[in-house]
Amino acid sequence: MTLTADPTPSAPAAGAPAQERRLVTELPGPRSRALMERKSAAVAAGVGTTMPVFAERAGGGIVVDVDGNHLIDLGSGIAVTTVGNAAPRVVEAVQAQVAAFTHTCFMVTPYAGYVEVAEALNRLTPGGHEKRTALFNSGAEAVENAVKIARAHTGRQGVVVFDHAYHGRTNLTMAMTAKSMPYKHGFGPFASEVYRAPLSYPFRDGGLDGAEAARRAITQIEAQVGAANLACVVIEPIQGEGGFIVPAEGFLPTLLAWCRANDVVFVADEVQTGFARTGAMFACEHEDVVPDLIVTAKGIAGGLPLSAVTGRAEIMDAAHVGGLGGTYGGNPLACAAALAAIETIEADGLVARAREVHALVTARLGELRQRDARIGEVRGRGAMLAVELVDPASGEPDAALAKAVAGAAHRQGVVVLTCGTFGNVLRLLPPLSISDALLHDALDVLEAAFAAS
Repeated sequence: MTLTADPTPSAPAAGAPAQERRLVTELPGPRSRALMERKSAAVAAGVGTTMPVFAERAGGGIVVDVDGNHLIDLGSGIAVTTVGNAAPRVVEAVQAQVAAFTHTCFMVTPYAGYVEVAEALNRLTPGGHEKRTALFNSGAEAVENAVKIARAHTGRQGVVVFDHAYHGRTNLTMAMTAKSMPYKHGFGPFASEVYRAPLSYPFRDGGLDGAEAARRAITQIEAQVGAANLACVVIEPIQGEGGFIVPAEGFLPTLLAWCRANDVVFVADEVQTGFARTGAMFACEHEDVVPDLIVTAKGIAGGLPLSAVTGRAEIMDAAHVGGLGGTYGGNPLACAAALAAIETIEADGLVARAREVHALVTARLGELRQRDARIGEVRGRGAMLAVELVDPASGEPDAALAKAVAGAAHRQGVVVLTCGTFGNVLRLLPPLSISDALLHDALDVLEAAFAAS
């Protein structure tokens, strides 16, 4: 099947792949199968893949594999290519930087790009207070540094995280992550002084409102940890791997107010939610939450590895000179890409585009939910959307159905991901450069996948 893409406010640049779903072989095709054999022989078995196809190029809302198949991208490399793959401004900026220099290490001979990214993040992140930023390589690395900074500022050690949380794959962030398999199983022991509290999960909370859910969490924190022992509370404003759970209104503000009253650093992990993904530049903004520290990565640099911690100057400056940094943190190529990605978000109106994606997708999925009782809930904000699948009789999670629907979509050339503590959630993370026509085609494929599963 082919569809011609309609123009959108963020239409792909000339030279991007044809904006249509097109299957010229079965999936995987012969070249992908050959590469998968090579992967099995060369790459550690612990590195898995969602689909057994190998990308050759991408742009707009399409990924082209090595066999020439055009796949609709509803994953964005796990919320990374928000501005689109090979976005023109990003490509131009990186090409210019790579011709100038690729690395000096900011801690040895610094360069303007790092400072410019820090200035941009200080401007863009919530709150008008004085801020500072430090740059790193990955989301997990930035989360670890946020904890370091909070501990240096408070002189305390305790860290509170939440049910269903995902914060990374390093030792400390594995301790902070809730789900055992595949993230933690067999990899312990983990870092100490990490405590877990209950999250607001409206679909499964039995009508508990946000403020009540926050008070439930606070009661447990006070009883089991104690505010006097707590350096920080770390929370995803919308949970990612845990199932795209949007806390009930009032949960985040109530938790923040308690942190303020007890001199506990409130850390927003916006690795997956940041940079226009949710229909706001940052998900905290939906409830006017101003975190003390905000952690960003993924969509920050159009596909290049970069992350950051941004926050109140007095907290960020608590670490001693030399206490923060890393050889590659704030690499000049990634900094150039980040500045271009931010320019693209602002110039192309991608915050508004995320809201348009939300309206289109939720309308279609809402109609499907009316016809299919296995869809327990459609949720999310902006272009960060999820479908929770359940047994209609019991309401229990149905991971097998999620796997079957995703697999059927994959075979028809639609990249869709699953997530959730129970593995029963389909998640949709299209690039904001995708067209309405491609979204409708992908949703047609999903509807057919539900019908066949």
